[in-house]
Amino acid sequence: MFKRIKLFEPVIDDDVEAVVNVLRSGWIAHGPEVELFEMEFAEYIGVSYAAAVANGTIALMLALKVLGIGQGDEVLVPDYTFIATATAVLMVGAIPRFVDVEYTTFNIDINDLQEKITNRTKAIIAVHLFGHPADVKALQDIAKDRKLLLIEDAAQAHGAEAWNQKVGSFGDAAIFSFYATKNMTTGEGGMVISNNRNVIEKVKLLRNHGQVARYVHAELGGNYRMTSIQAALGRVQLKKLDRLNNIRRNNAKKLNTRLSCLREYIELPYELPWAKHVYHVYAIKIKRAEYRECVQKCLDSNGVETAIHYPLPLHLQPLFQSLGYHTCCENALKLSKCELSLPIHPRLSNEDVEYIGTTLISCIMDCCTIER
Repeated sequence: MFKRIKLFEPVIDDDVEAVVNVLRSGWIAHGPEVELFEMEFAEYIGVSYAAAVANGTIALMLALKVLGIGQGDEVLVPDYTFIATATAVLMVGAIPRFVDVEYTTFNIDINDLQEKITNRTKAIIAVHLFGHPADVKALQDIAKDRKLLLIEDAAQAHGAEAWNQKVGSFGDAAIFSFYATKNMTTGEGGMVISNNRNVIEKVKLLRNHGQVARYVHAELGGNYRMTSIQAALGRVQLKKLDRLNNIRRNNAKKLNTRLSCLREYIELPYELPWAKHVYHVYAIKIKRAEYRECVQKCLDSNGVETAIHYPLPLHLQPLFQSLGYHTCCENALKLSKCELSLPIHPRLSNEDVEYIGTTLISCIMDCCTIER
């Protein structure tokens, strides 16, 4: 019986002791451990301030809200990303305006973005999809020139870099997710970071019911807090993030070498010269999209778990169809039909990586070279 290789597998080892210590302390809700995590995460990214919250979606919603984005404002969002990037915009009463993505990197297309700026545009959300940075320098220039806010959605890009600078440090604010599948995890959890102290103080106010003193509430907020249990896990995860990201990058190099013989049939992940890709997933493109289902089923039957990120561009999601979105973004549509995510996580052994490569070669040969 072959070994089953999971698409995601968090690295949990000495983290357990840190969590147990918090449990034994009795201070398991929001407490000093959270503040330490915030300080350490801000320092790691290279920004001044951070606020830990319940999850990445809440982080993005609060970032939008405290930056003053609201009813009727348009926010430019890539059409190819996880739906939370756009639903967070809806949650503050604003309007997502979908922008096409680059076919090579999966990230927001600068040319299409510039064409879609209107007098109602208030902000750009730059998603660093799959761990590859978006072109944040170009986005910074556009935002400055057009007087727009720039928000980084780095939910899949912990430790990624652009021009030797950590993503999350380029925008007016940035958000991260610590969901179980991410490069570092707290189970659930998120973070808003910024060099603007007022932004982070407002996030901290809103995450705690707008409370300015014990049982005195000045603004409408909610319970969006992170627990000390999560923060303890996050602090240990952060300490080993660079090491684990390097393992991901080495795994990607091995797969790139092993799969180079398949360039007639697939496109391998792309890394721009100025970028440091941290490979949340190893996303390939099946050149003959009609064979993707066959390849995926073949890999699954041989014990390699995969996923499609994402089977629908946002404008085709039922939610946005019901809201009247019908504009097609060509590359987003194309990618939704050909992308396939393979395991790349640090739990993989050298034998696992070799098996993934060998199995994919076999599946491609079986699926893509037969007459249909």
